[in-house]
Amino acid sequence: MDELKKNISAGTILPIYFLYGPESYLKEEVAGLIRTAIFSSESEAACNTHILYGADLTLGELLSKASEYPMFTPKQLIVVRQFEKIKKPSTKEQQKQLDDKLGRYLANPAEFTVLVVDADQIDKKDIEKFPFITLKKYRHDFPVIKAPDLFAYNRAKASGWEFDADALKAFTAYIQPSAREICHEIEKIIMYASARNGEKHITAPDVYDCVGISRTYNVFELEKALAEHNLRLCSGMSLMIMDQEGQKEGLGNIVRFLTTFYIRLWKLSLPEVRQQPPAEIAKILGMFGKQEYFVKSYLGYTKLFSLQETERAISALRETDAALKGLVPYPDEKYLLLRLMQKLLG
Repeated sequence: MDELKKNISAGTILPIYFLYGPESYLKEEVAGLIRTAIFSSESEAACNTHILYGADLTLGELLSKASEYPMFTPKQLIVVRQFEKIKKPSTKEQQKQLDDKLGRYLANPAEFTVLVVDADQIDKKDIEKFPFITLKKYRHDFPVIKAPDLFAYNRAKASGWEFDADALKAFTAYIQPSAREICHEIEKIIMYASARNGEKHITAPDVYDCVGISRTYNVFELEKALAEHNLRLCSGMSLMIMDQEGQKEGLGNIVRFLTTFYIRLWKLSLPEVRQQPPAEIAKILGMFGKQEYFVKSYLGYTKLFSLQETERAISALRETDAALKGLVPYPDEKYLLLRLMQKLLG
């Protein structure tokens, strides 16, 4: 994506873009960059930017629209959202005609049109079929963010800011791992932190204040109580977190954080991992930037949890997550939490 944005910002604009994947915020961002690059003013952009939806048109109608000259400007921008829902031809003969029409357009696209087709996740079988397979060379993928901490770290860095290690840990523990959520919260935190003088660092208190995290009852204090195998303290602290953040949302945050915690312990159970330099261990554990600082803590935790305890904890967390997602019935979130703590530490 960085290369794509770099090329667009440099003025290298292609006639067709196929933006594919579930991260709608990043796709909207790319479409916005294209819009800025091809129009000299907002008034020009407003007149010649056309937002269409796949469910409302056929491929033939789209190609006809792309072949129409723009009004008063050298170029027009056509953005088709939900392209995966575009109306399908009813007969094989119609599909063959559309296939030929699309092939002719791709061979000689209108020089006055920039066509951006935006599709969400599509079944693997369907993505290899018409019309998606025909657009494969124009495709840019926007998959689910698998490393939200790295994404957040790089996003802040692109704005000239840097997360402190404990701040990034706090941020990624409480923010939903979607580009839209991460980017909006980083913008909010930077605005808040800009009010103070000094270096452009995002601190843990910045995150606590902006995201609304208690400095006393949070998943980081819970981690310390967990390392002490203090069932009563862990249960009480978890209930306080749920009272502050909402029963289901609070428990979801706890489950997500502890799942990461135990999976990292499981990875460190392998001697070949523990023998690596701290920087390599950090990568294996999914830590980036200044988070390497926490490798020492995790190495210490491995002495406090056996492999059997870790595997049992991961299994219990999966059961709790399944219940929260509606796959397993349960009476209420407090019951789920207390059952989870019993399985973790009982």
